[in-house]
This record gives sequence, structure tokens and C-alpha cells, in this order.
Amino acid sequence: MKQQSERLGIDPIPGLLADLAVPATVGMIAMALHSVIDAIYIARGVGTIGVAAVAITFPMSMIIMALSGAIGIGGASVISRALGAGQLEKANKAFGSILAMILVVSISGLLLGLTFLTPMLKLFGASDTILPYSCEYISIILYGTIFFSFSFAVNNIVRAEGNARIAMITMILSSFLNILFTPVYMFAMDLGMSGAAYGTITAQGLTSAFLYYYFASGRSTLSIRLRYFSIKLHLVREILTIGASAFVRLGASSVMLIIANNLLVSYGGDLAIATLGIIHRVMMFTLMPIMGVVQGLLPIVGFNYGAKKKIRVNEAIVLGMKVSTAIALFGFLLVVAFPGFLMKIFTDDPVLIEMGIPALRILFALTATVGIQMVTGGVFQALGKAREAFVMSMARQILFLIPMLILLPLHFGLNGIWLAFPVADIFSFALALWLIRRHRDYFFLDRNKLLAVSK
Repeated sequence: MKQQSERLGIDPIPGLLADLAVPATVGMIAMALHSVIDAIYIARGVGTIGVAAVAITFPMSMIIMALSGAIGIGGASVISRALGAGQLEKANKAFGSILAMILVVSISGLLLGLTFLTPMLKLFGASDTILPYSCEYISIILYGTIFFSFSFAVNNIVRAEGNARIAMITMILSSFLNILFTPVYMFAMDLGMSGAAYGTITAQGLTSAFLYYYFASGRSTLSIRLRYFSIKLHLVREILTIGASAFVRLGASSVMLIIANNLLVSYGGDLAIATLGIIHRVMMFTLMPIMGVVQGLLPIVGFNYGAKKKIRVNEAIVLGMKVSTAIALFGFLLVVAFPGFLMKIFTDDPVLIEMGIPALRILFALTATVGIQMVTGGVFQALGKAREAFVMSMARQILFLIPMLILLPLHFGLNGIWLAFPVADIFSFALALWLIRRHRDYFFLDRNKLLAVSK
């Protein structure tokens, strides 16, 4: 029987990228839509304080996501290159190590989160008003860590073998179930913030069951077998070396939000935290399609790099950059043109809307550059170039955004916090261009030279 992954090295690149990126994009949009609707439920059912409370918990969720992402994205790179090189046994051993690592991370996250819950939320910027709501929400979410970690990490593996349709269905299923169950818990059962959390973990649990069935039923190139379920140190090292860039990127987002929330309390109070919480969701919704393109691109680049098909690697990268830039430009135009409409989707608080309109326009001022940044970082992950992927993952959040968050408010007050984002974008874009130039053989090598090299 023909393996699912074989078409990664055969099918024409434009059609292949569409087949992989469109389902990934649809899935990403579904995830973003769930986040948006979840925020609307909380805003209508609990109020602005509920939106701020969830925003405070973002760093904790992102830490878990960072660990799961490091395992899933690093593992996806190892698996896609192994499949491209015809090493199915190595791919299955890597998959078994990934599952074992997910279990360790999930149990550790639950125990540490519950033990240090209140001190961590205060560190994240929770005021005395917000703290009870944040505790109520995240203490329940932590019990679903195993489901969240499994689905987030393993969905990358599904995509790595070229089965974007299942990956899409998984994300749509998760979002649909969350949208379905959350109002039942929140409104029909009158559970408020707890209801929002119960809706999330119910959806994640059912999604994890679906993913387990996919692998156990034999529909995947990979196998879930007990003999593979162990932590093999040489594979773990390779997975985490590549996944380190994803961990730093997502972990840096957590650190950035901790710093931003504490500064927002000082310069704008709880209302400013709620504003960033809403903007964060708008940003997810407008930029998730780019993540879909990158997710569709990674298995193509990784497989063909492993198969030593340089022309296909180059063609996929160039096309991915063009598509992602077009999406980023569309997102910029949408937000700059309709900031008031976007704010009113989440809240009818006139003060919050007034604060959010200029903040949205400032934060999105240079998002047209984000497509190149994201594709560049993703390509280095797929190629197994850990150092370059690590640098790109650090660039926006750690090297540029965090220093700007600290410095700019000293001169511009609350607007300085919003300005830090576009300033970080322009520096990160410049770094991406520099790295592309240093590795032009993969990004923009002349096709005639590439043909000569291949021969």
C-alpha cells in the first residue's frame, strides 16, 4: 500500500502546498474562531474582568504550549526527514519517544501549576480584583493538560506525514466542541468562569480520543505500539534540539505577556490588560492563516530535504513566502480599516473600545512583514538547522520586543507598550532578511544553478 507521505516528494509543489496549507489554514482559523467566541462568551457572561482574568492566565497556558510545541514541532521535523529518507523504523521510534515525553510534561505541568498557582498568577500581573477569576479558570484548565499537550503536539505529527486533512479535522473538531460545550457549562449550568474552563477541557479530551483512534486504526504511516513507547535519548536530543526554537518562541511569548501585563497594570490598569487580551485574539485570528501556510510548508521542505530534492525545497520556500506575505498584508488592511468593528465584536464597554481602537492600529502597523519572519523560522526548523531556527525564534519576543516594552513606555506611557510591537517587527524582519541572504542557496538560488547542483 502506498504510504501517505510518498506524495510529498512527487506531487507538484503549488498543488501540494495548497493541499497541505489550506486544511491547516482552515484548522488554524477554526482554532482562532474558538478563541474569539470563547472571549465573547466570557465578556458577555462574566464581563470585562473575565476577559482580563483569562488574559492573565495566557502565560501559564503558553508555557505548556511551548513545551508541547517543542516536542511536536521538533518531532515533526525528525519524522518528516526520516520518512523522506525511507527510515520508517526511526520515524516510529521518534513517535514513541514523543508520546512518552508528552506524558512527562503533562504530569509535571499539572503538579507544578497547582502547587504554585497563586504566586504565579500574581507574578503574571494579576491584581486583587482579577486574581479570584484567574484562579477559578486556570485551576480547572490544568487538569486538562494531558489532553491539550497530546492534541497540540501530535497534530504536528499528523501533518508531518502529509495528512493535512486529518490535522484540519482535528482542529475544527476541537473548536466546534469548545464552542458547543462552553455555553452549556457557562449559561445553562450557570458555572461562569469555571464553565469556560470545563468547555475547553471537554473539547480537548474528545479531540485527543479522535487522534488516538486515527493512529490506532492503522490509517497513519506511523504506529502506536508499546515497544516504541519509551524515551530514547538520542532521538529526544534531536527532537529537542530542533524543537528548542519553537519552545523559545512560545516561551518568549509567555515572558513577554508577563512583562506586558505588569506594565499595563501600572500604565492603564485592569482595562488595559483586557484590551491586550482582546487584541491578542484579533492577532490570532488574522495571523493564524500564515501559521497554516507554514504548517503546510514544513513537511514539504523537510521531506524533500531528506530526499535531497533541492529544486522542490527551493520552489516550496519561495511560494510559501509569497502566499504568507499576501495574507499578512490583508490582515493589516483589515485591522487598520475596521478597528472599531473588531473591538465591538468582543465588548460593548465604550471605554474599552476607545482604548482598543488606537492600540489595534499601532500594534498592526507593520504586520505585513510577519509572513517572511514566520516562514523563515519555519524553514530552518524543517531543514534541521537548529541554530538559525533558534535565533529566529528568539528575535521578535526576546531580542527586540521585551527591551522595547521596557524602554518605550518610559517616554510614551501606555502608547509605548503598543509601539513596542511594530518596532520589534521591523527589527525582526531585518534579521530574517539577513539570514535569508546568508542561506540564499535554499531560499533564492537561481534555478539553473540548482539544476546543475542536482546533477
